[in-house]
Amino acid sequence: MSLLRQKREALGLSMNAVAARAGLSHTMISRVERELRKPTLDTLLRITGAMGIDLWPLIKTSEVVERQAKRRQLNK
Repeated sequence: MSLLRQKREALGLSMNAVAARAGLSHTMISRVERELRKPTLDTLLRITGAMGIDLWPLIKTSEVVERQAKRRQLNK
């Protein structure tokens, strides 16, 4: 599950609510959360702004998760 989805659900927000607040389509939010689209910085800022969270901590968390996944792959 993507970090954006985890944050959105933890905040009790629906995809529709985030999409409306961000001025994006529900489809875009869904595709970003399912990692089917690589969002632009503007899109990420709009999504995180709509959720009322800062982008930077999310990026840092994502880096840590990615490093851990790579380590697990190397240790297989």
